Amino acid sequence: MIHSQLRAVSKLSVLVLAACLLLPWPQLLSAEKDLPDHLIPRRSSQIHDGFGINSDLPRAPYLPWNRWWWTRMFDAGVNFIRIGQYENSSDYTSWDWVERKRGEYSIVPELDDYVDSLVENGVHIEIQLLYGNPLYTSPSGRAPQSISPEPGGFHNPDRSIYSAYWPPVTPQQITAFTKYVTWMVNHFRGRVEYYEIWNEPNIDYWNPVSNPEDYGKLFKTSAAAIHGADPNAKAVFGGLAGADVDFAKRALDACDCAAAIDVFAYHNYPNYGHNLNPEATDGHGDTNASAKPLRDMVRGYPGIRKDLVFWDDEFNDGLPSWTNSDESVQAKYIPRGMLVDRAEGVRTFVWLLAGATEGNESDDFGMLHGLMFRPNDFTPRPAFEALRNTNTLFSNTRLDSSINVETDKSSPPVRVYPFRSLNGKAIVAYWLPMLSKPGDQFHARNITLRMTHSGIQHPVLIDVRSGRITKLSWKAGTTDTLDAVPLTDSVQAIADGSYFDWPELPEAPSELNVTKAAGGIQLTWKLHGGHPEFVSVERRIGQKGAWQHVSKLPGNAESFSETGKSTTSEAVYYRVRAGNGAGTSAYSNIVGPDAFAGRLDRSGG
Repeated sequence: MIHSQLRAVSKLSVLVLAACLLLPWPQLLSAEKDLPDHLIPRRSSQIHDGFGINSDLPRAPYLPWNRWWWTRMFDAGVNFIRIGQYENSSDYTSWDWVERKRGEYSIVPELDDYVDSLVENGVHIEIQLLYGNPLYTSPSGRAPQSISPEPGGFHNPDRSIYSAYWPPVTPQQITAFTKYVTWMVNHFRGRVEYYEIWNEPNIDYWNPVSNPEDYGKLFKTSAAAIHGADPNAKAVFGGLAGADVDFAKRALDACDCAAAIDVFAYHNYPNYGHNLNPEATDGHGDTNASAKPLRDMVRGYPGIRKDLVFWDDEFNDGLPSWTNSDESVQAKYIPRGMLVDRAEGVRTFVWLLAGATEGNESDDFGMLHGLMFRPNDFTPRPAFEALRNTNTLFSNTRLDSSINVETDKSSPPVRVYPFRSLNGKAIVAYWLPMLSKPGDQFHARNITLRMTHSGIQHPVLIDVRSGRITKLSWKAGTTDTLDAVPLTDSVQAIADGSYFDWPELPEAPSELNVTKAAGGIQLTWKLHGGHPEFVSVERRIGQKGAWQHVSKLPGNAESFSETGKSTTSEAVYYRVRAGNGAGTSAYSNIVGPDAFAGRLDRSGG
């Protein structure tokens, strides 16, 4: 009897194993593995074709690198970044920082570390090459021989005689700007791929008034310099404030260089200062819908490249400080605007990671709160979680019109976008494209969704704003109809249980600091989520030295001590990262001689 039972169990095991081998592995996972109740974020290193963010570069005291803000973009799956402005003023990459004495070009040493941090953690970089330089562009008639860049508080419209917003317009000024462009592209060759000429030249970042013909001439010379210095680099036209068709057309005419444009960029702030949903089509300017005439004009312009792409490389909507808005409105609008752009093949860059709060935008725009000396400094707004979830779900996807989705009729009509990932998995986003009101007042109602050609077998619902995941079931007798799914003014998504096929990597350690200790130094840092199992410490000798592994510590370690005698006059730098069985986190900030003036020998530790 016992032997017959064992034979039966063995036979059953073979049949089960055979059945499992016949099932596709993701399907097996979705059928047998319990889904998490919340979305597991993808990190920047896990994304190939994603969304972007704007960010100021770290700058003490308001944006110190050793606070927990910079690495959050990597933890949230940011794949592209636009740098070059410090709020609305100049940053370390700007002309007035790079050429402070006539004909002499240099950057602050830490800038290379910031750029390398982005590259090493999987982020593609767009640098804005801007603005004017008082050495050449001041209307004073008596140009200085050296300059000191203005602090971050200055902003447009600045009409002072040495303002950075006086643009290069004469042949001599354009030649000087082009030399700066060439130096920058040469310096960052192999690390930075995209270079945008100016920022919003169609409004008051261009003194005394915007001039499309002058901008077109500047772009033509600058684009030639970019491509000449690095044939792999891309020239970005515009960064226009809004979808300004007239300015774009006149600038293109004056440029006479349509084939030199690799990316055309514009900025989308629906009804700036007031609550307006990003899908609005009622004649308001500066919405996602209003950008289509601009794109159509540019695509049809003689000589434009067939592979030209469009970037909405500044986007934000529903800011909490805007009239009739609050944080719940912004958290709904950010994913909605990003997905409208995604469906149109436009890459979106949200403004802004964290604001430099001594600037003119204070703490208004950041996805993270800025430094206001309050308990919530550098903590996420609700929109940050919505941004992270959108990055996680819809990066590496393209609109797939072969997926047919039918919904109940409503007013306004339900907005539906079916996407498919690079590995062939479908995800369908839907929401009610209405004006959202403060206080999260909308009450969800249920609708029926019918989806064909999606390939979804085990449907799940994802609330994109919160990341909550809920299992669904097909309507009895069907494999394509979902009854009573929630419809709200916030993005919901339907995918298969196998869609979530990425491992969870740890979040990057933050707040790395160094202090003197007996006979050496002590490093301290903070660990975060993602189940770290170990921490790696790395050291570099000199500004351009190679990073070397120093120690591998347990996953809960938040300090490390190293002793040794000084045998080198070069500065010593440190960084740390966390890891688990699935891989490693992004790197922390770097600490060096600005944090600790001591020196160690190369063999210490």
